[in-house]
This record gives sequence, structure tokens and C-alpha cells, in this order.
Amino acid sequence: MKFDVAIVGSGLAGLSVALHLAQTRKVAIISKRELLDGASSWAQGGIAAVLDSSDSHDQHIADTLVAGGGLCDEAATRYIIEHGREAIEWLIEQGVPFTRDASAELGFHLTREGGHSQRRIIHAADATGHAVQVTLEQKVRAHPNITLFEHHSAIDVITSDKLTGSSVHGGIPHMVGQPRCYGLYVQDERNGKVLTFEAEHTVLATGGAGKVYLYTTNPDTATGDGIAMAWRAGCRVSNMEFIQFHPTCLYHPYAKSFLITEAIRGEGGLLKLPPEAGPAAGTRFMPAHDERGELAPRDVVARAIDFEMKKRGLDYVHLDISHQDPAFLMEHFPTIYARCLELGIDITKEAIPVVPAVHFTCGGIVTDLTGRTDIPGLYAVGETACTGLHGANRLASNSLLECVVIGRACAHQIAAAPPVQNPVLPPWDESRVTNADEEVVIAHNWDELRRFMWNYVGIVRTTKRLERALHRIKLLKEEIDEYYRNFRITHDLLELRNLVEVAHLIVRSALSRHESRGLHYSRDFPDTLPKALPSVLTPRRR
Repeated sequence: MKFDVAIVGSGLAGLSVALHLAQTRKVAIISKRELLDGASSWAQGGIAAVLDSSDSHDQHIADTLVAGGGLCDEAATRYIIEHGREAIEWLIEQGVPFTRDASAELGFHLTREGGHSQRRIIHAADATGHAVQVTLEQKVRAHPNITLFEHHSAIDVITSDKLTGSSVHGGIPHMVGQPRCYGLYVQDERNGKVLTFEAEHTVLATGGAGKVYLYTTNPDTATGDGIAMAWRAGCRVSNMEFIQFHPTCLYHPYAKSFLITEAIRGEGGLLKLPPEAGPAAGTRFMPAHDERGELAPRDVVARAIDFEMKKRGLDYVHLDISHQDPAFLMEHFPTIYARCLELGIDITKEAIPVVPAVHFTCGGIVTDLTGRTDIPGLYAVGETACTGLHGANRLASNSLLECVVIGRACAHQIAAAPPVQNPVLPPWDESRVTNADEEVVIAHNWDELRRFMWNYVGIVRTTKRLERALHRIKLLKEEIDEYYRNFRITHDLLELRNLVEVAHLIVRSALSRHESRGLHYSRDFPDTLPKALPSVLTPRRR
């Protein structure tokens, strides 16, 4: 398997890189499931960009910096926001069917979400991510220079400093100096065979790590694969303690991971106490927590809901937009309207039960603004990367913007790079045996990890809980590493291995931050320090 560029992940970031490179490069896209099964396709709200003369780059930057708790990289924030309009124009050129508004300057409807001072969210009703992904998927499938590998799981990247033996870790003489990435090992999930992908440039676009927690709005594919692979290869990671909990995930026994978009609150939705709150039922509670009310940033709203639920012993709170015109709701939120109606909830007449759930990984692999990591030949884009845009808390709808802007910049960087002579890479060691008990143990470990991460490393943290989580993670890591070394790999084992690695990074980062900032709130360190510093972890060279 020899390509100019191998891209792991088929979300908006990965597809953006592929389409910008495919005219001149031979590209492979490696996807764990189908192309549309990632988090990008699930995004409801839209893409934030300055598209109206009443708005400005400075206003969008200011909103991002405020939401980011003082931890955003200002240069990265300015670069991404100033390239927002051209990113949107590129998507329009591809044929993305954004919701139109003849009275708007650009001809498209703009909505507003929490933390934004202006209407600047361009969207396709309430299924923006799906509309974007379907459009780009058609382009990708039709392109002769792009080869798709669906139902293929990346195992690890191949770097020169790791290839010094004769089996999976060998075949290439040890190279002095900085290691370089030459490709990666990938398992075909249909037959279990491991393929060696040789590539001059490898791009990690694997999304976030929401499945490390028990409750998440993320799809099942969000297992932190790129972050874990880059860490094992020797890349730094940053700000992993900042896990964004979306305030409003649908609370229903038959609804798994269904998000209620921020735009509901942007269009007037109110958070209220449910009937179980007794005499206080029906009362709005956000004004008591923040003067911005329901339009406060996500970390503020999620903590407020968490506080009210714990204080009153509630399982959920209500999000009520039934006072809006029914026709408006059905036009702007057709997906939410239909899904809630399936479950017996008519949002035009009654409130929606909601709870916070893990939504976005603000930290990730340290990169520059072209996606370059610490290792030449290895890039990271999208949620798996940390450019510095999101700081301590991502501003709503900035994530898809980052995917397109950095995806394009990454493609330009790769296109301008001089050619590389890759050595011959060794095949994967297939001599491991299958263990009959492995799957049961993996299922137990998976469940244990997600439950204690939810209980000990959640919206509100304490040092004692974090230390307890770290101890249990170390025990799990030892057990999983032993399985990985001795037995034939499976899809579940690969994901669990990556989840435990990422959980370890999250807890270590959280323990290193002796303050409360943005999404990281510690009862032991409730104050915010005067100077905002990123938490950067550096792997030891093996």
C-alpha cells in the first residue's frame, strides 16, 4: 500500500485535506467505519464565520478569547477566523446546501449560539455537519486519485526510531537524529489482516475521545485513536484536561447520544427546572448563575445544570422553546423536531428533557497552523489536534471552521514539501495467538474505564478523585499492554488501548493544573491564576 498521502479519518478535516490534494497527489483515506460515521456528520448547529458587514473579525476573535478562558493562542485564533469566509465560500463552491435567506448579505441565514455576540453561524437547518459531509463524500468517492479504505482501523504510525529490530519493530537500520514518519499499520476489520501503508505524509484526522466517558454526544468511533498514536510515536499533547461537556443532550431511555443544538438556546430556548423540582418547577435558573443566561458559554451552562441537578437530586432539566412559532421550529430544527416526536415529545408544545454529556476534546496533538506535529511527515488536523484556537473552552461552531481552514493549510504545506525517499517498511508480525477470554476482559475494562472517568474526571473535579482515577488507569494500562503484546489484535482491543492512553493523558493534565479555568473546575483549586498557561505533556523517548 503505497501513497503520497495517507489520511486517517473521514470527517470534515480529513476530507478537506484529501480534496485539496487530490489533483496532484495519490491519496488514501482510512476510515474505521463508513465515511459518514464520524462526529462531523453529527454536527447540528453550523459553522461560525464573519459573513455580514455588521460583524467583524475582531468581534469573533474577542468572543473566542472570552470563551477560551484566556488560554487561546491569539495568533492561531486570528489566522483561523480571518480565513473563515474563504473556507465557507469553498464549501459553497462544493455545493453544500446551506439554509438560504434572501434578505441576508451573502444570501444565507445566519443564526446565533451561546458565547457569540453576533449572528454568524451559517447552517443547513439543524443538520449542518451531515449536509457538508454528504456533499464532500460524493466528491471524494468520485475522485480517481483518492482510494477509500472503509472498515479499516489504524494501529500505529511507523517512525524511523522505532524500526530497529527484525519483526514489527524492525527491518530499517536505526537513523540518527530526529525520527520521521513513513506511514502506518492498518487492520482490515473484515478479515483481521494488518496492512502496511507507506506514505510520504501521514495525516491524523481521527476526531476526539468522547467515548472515554460513559455519557457522550460523540459517535462510537470517537476513541482518541490519533492522539494515542501520536503520543506513542513521540509527539507532545496539550490541554487534554479541557473536555467540553455539551449542556444539552437529550435525556431519554431510548435516545443514545442525541444532541440538542446550541442554536435552540440561540433562538430563545430557556432552561427550566422540571416537575421533580417541586415548588420550583418551571423556574428559569441560568440568570442566577450568569448574567448572559442561556447564552453563556458551554462550560458555564454545563456547570450550572450540573449544580442544579446535584442540589435538587434531579436526573435532568428542561429546555423549553415551545413559546416559539411552531412553523419556525419545524423549519429551523426539523431533525430535532422529528426525533423528539418519535419519542413522544412535541417541542412545539412541551419542554425537552436534557442533561450535560461529553461533547468535544479541546486539547490534542500539538501542531502548528499547517497541521505539522513534532515528527516530520506526520500531521494532525481537526479535533485530534491542538492549534490553540479553543483554549480552555471551545466557542460554539468554531470546530468545523478549524477543520476546513487548517485542512486547507495542511494540504498546501504537503503540496509544497519536497519529495521524500521512503525506505522499505517491514510487515506486521502476525505470529500472535488468539485468546478466548480476551473479549470478555476487554468489555469489562471498557465499561470500568468509562464509568470511573465519568464519576472521577467529570464536570467538577477534586484532586482525590483524579488520583483515584490515575491509580485505576495504571492498572488497566498494564493489563491491556500485556494483551496487546501477546495476543492477536482486535478492533475492540485497539480502541480500548487508545482510550486508556487518552484517559491517562486527561488525568495527568488535570492533576497538573492547580487552578479552575474554562472546562476544568477543581474544588481544591477554585480560583483562576493570573497567568494562563497551556498544559503540555512530552513523551519520554523509548
